[in-house]
Amino acid sequence: MLSRRSRERTKELIKHGLILLVLFSAFFPLYIMVVISFKDNDQFVRNPWWFDSIGTWKWENWSFAWDTVKIYIANSIVTSVAATAFCLLFATLTSYVIAKHKVPGRGVVYYGLIALMFLPGTAATLMTLFTLLKDMHLLNSLWPLIILGATGGQALCVFILRQFIEEIPNELFESAQLDGASSWQQIMHIVLPMSGAILGTLAILQFIGNWNNLMLPLIVMRDDVMLTVPVGLMRLEGEYVKEWGQLMAGYTISSIPMVILFIFTMRLFIRGLTAGAIKG
Repeated sequence: MLSRRSRERTKELIKHGLILLVLFSAFFPLYIMVVISFKDNDQFVRNPWWFDSIGTWKWENWSFAWDTVKIYIANSIVTSVAATAFCLLFATLTSYVIAKHKVPGRGVVYYGLIALMFLPGTAATLMTLFTLLKDMHLLNSLWPLIILGATGGQALCVFILRQFIEEIPNELFESAQLDGASSWQQIMHIVLPMSGAILGTLAILQFIGNWNNLMLPLIVMRDDVMLTVPVGLMRLEGEYVKEWGQLMAGYTISSIPMVILFIFTMRLFIRGLTAGAIKG
């Protein structure tokens, strides 16, 4: 009995030790980033690991970083929110039609969308994409980020949503049709409420993907005020000398929206990931 308890206790200690190790490896870089953000280069070289006395903190690093990155954060929020909203809107409509309507050619449309998941990404179509956007006079605008961000995630969203909507009992839709509900009303009152968890998960994934997009804004944007966070943070890097305090302050400020998103959507994300398994 004692040996069994001892083994179980050892397993628990190992499990919790691994969890603490993972947490440490995840949060230690954030801690270092915040520490360096309050230092100048001399302080950083002398002591990069710990905070100096409060009186020596370089608050001007944060002021400079905020003045630099606030427009980039605003651009990223606008493009990411808009692209995510349009992506989920069209993906929901497409998935509903494919899953619940016997439309001729729906299988071709579905598998055609799935095939898009295997096509090369932006880097492989860079020149063609740039030429197309130039001919459409969309360079140096936020619209390419919204349009391409919305269309780029369609295949994955349709692939997941279609399977989820197919699991919704047909009796619910038949009852709604008998009551005179239109297709739009069925989507609003049946599909969306029952797919809330998976839609939330897809929204988080799409938002993060659009927020972290580097390649597209790098080739599309020309004016500094049109840049998003990943590209705009490069502006904090000096041409010859890097001011590490200002750079880390900019990184810290730019990471705040993602931290807030994680805090308020963590449970929704986990619930969405487990929704399919629970439905059985």
